[in-house]
Amino acid sequence: MIIGLTGKNAAGKGELANHLKSKGFVYFSLSDALREEATKRGLGHSRDTMISLGNELRKKFGNGILAERINEKIKKVRGKKDFVIDSIRNPGEIEELRKNKGFLLIGIVTDEKIRFQRLLKRGRLGDAATFEEFRQHEDRENNDEASGQQLDRCLELADKHISSNGTIEEANKEFDEWFEK
Repeated sequence: MIIGLTGKNAAGKGELANHLKSKGFVYFSLSDALREEATKRGLGHSRDTMISLGNELRKKFGNGILAERINEKIKKVRGKKDFVIDSIRNPGEIEELRKNKGFLLIGIVTDEKIRFQRLLKRGRLGDAATFEEFRQHEDRENNDEASGQQLDRCLELADKHISSNGTIEEANKEFDEWFEK
């Protein structure tokens, strides 16, 4: 089984990914594919660099390019059948990942004010410092450009939505209850 995770910045995707890793899922991130490419090119790993690079790769090689790279990695992992894929940000990536038997897309949905507070707590390089800046980043990262990030569209394509407005444990429990059915 392959579980894909999509959602906006600081929604809780990484926390659900960690939960699935604790259950034996092998973890891959489309952002890791971007970081590998940035490193090859001698570029830094800032949020802006990653967004620009992702958009460039999708324009040049197609919207599913990052997922294609992860699919190649999945094929190389022998003996494992459960995977979690994080950082899905374009419908072309979903289309590519749906080529895998048993792929399910989970959308992590969280109120923007909660996400902003989480973002402030984690303090990652390149994260917004004000709510206004946070919203500007959101607008830039969620557009209708074919090769750009289309987070709202990805969330629309999800097979299941998990609310992450509460605690990590509550979101994990919601997922587990759904998953067990």
